[in-house]
Amino acid sequence: MKRKDIKKIVLAYSGGLDTSVILRWLVETYQCPVVAYVADLGQGEELDSLDEKAEASGAESLYVVDLKEDFVKNFVFPMFRANAIYEGTYLLGTSIARPCIAQAQMKIAEKEKADAVSHGATGKGNDQVRFELTYYAINPEIKIIAPWRTWAFKSRSELIAYAKDHGIPITSTAEKPYSMDRNLLHLSFEGGTLEDPWVEPPSDMFILTVDPRKAPDKAEEIVLTFEAGDPVAINGEQMTPANLLGHLNTLAGRHGVGRVDMVENRYVGMKSRGVYETPGGTIIHVARRAMESITLDREITRLKDEWVPRYAALVYNGYWFSPERQMIQAAIDTAASVVSGEVRLRIYKGNVTVTGRRSDNSLYDERFATFEQDEVYSQSDAEGFIRLNALRLRIGSLMNKTK
Repeated sequence: MKRKDIKKIVLAYSGGLDTSVILRWLVETYQCPVVAYVADLGQGEELDSLDEKAEASGAESLYVVDLKEDFVKNFVFPMFRANAIYEGTYLLGTSIARPCIAQAQMKIAEKEKADAVSHGATGKGNDQVRFELTYYAINPEIKIIAPWRTWAFKSRSELIAYAKDHGIPITSTAEKPYSMDRNLLHLSFEGGTLEDPWVEPPSDMFILTVDPRKAPDKAEEIVLTFEAGDPVAINGEQMTPANLLGHLNTLAGRHGVGRVDMVENRYVGMKSRGVYETPGGTIIHVARRAMESITLDREITRLKDEWVPRYAALVYNGYWFSPERQMIQAAIDTAASVVSGEVRLRIYKGNVTVTGRRSDNSLYDERFATFEQDEVYSQSDAEGFIRLNALRLRIGSLMNKTK
């Protein structure tokens, strides 16, 4: 790609160290207008004064797009309906945000008649794949600039020095270089001191959750209401998707729920250590499984569980807009149509415990499940059931004895 061929660039901008330096670098390198675009996914105070930062870094203009409701309703909730969890631990807070951000970025590129888009993902990480697969899925002809794969900088320490030399306002320091990514679903930390998997995360690093050991000594109970697989109310109070998740974040955060420290396998092949805070999402995940336990048929549940690793990998690896993810989603959403009802949960010192569940669509029938006398189930039928299922085991045992 020749630099003179680029006429206008839309940069996915956060105001952090990487994208602040990238913004100035793009202006200097390509000598063309650069539009800074910020996706508001619930970062809160991180969005303050971004207009001054973008202007100081050389942006022609700045878009701050409120995507909170879109993010939770059209990305987080569909993913949660699939019970997606990566490598048994990670609730995919960063992964699911990327297609949402990139989709809106492409809309701005079209509006601005920009012929190129850019992002701050490194050449070692997963985000470069997530962003670029989305770009290409929307516009196969778009030009993509990934500075971390082409420029001369080799470390964030060099970026800090560059920012100081060019008067770019930043908050990162050489003493505290780990990066953070925040949205309504989670807050992630990586890099810096966290690169040693034996080193415990600094106690003052966490923002969304209190130390479970310092959480209140009194448990808190809530009732979460589901309709067609999605949470819609807390203690009977109806809320929009973004407001509901935000409320759960506050509630779960004060009880220390949702901290994860893991070493995961990146799509590009290396292992990476990440520390995550996902307070509200943890509650929803636990509650949904409880709601499904009484509303979903056994074989549908087993089929869904088989899909979880595949679906989670599709999200983690950036294939949100792939036909295979959409196909699986259609089946999952069909199953979710009956996942409605209420789940009662107790939240205490980092733990979420289900204490009750009820639904008009419940398949649980006390007449069949009871240990007391019943008139709907003949226990003697179990003998033939067991003998038929044991047939292949008995044949195998008999064959072994004749050898």
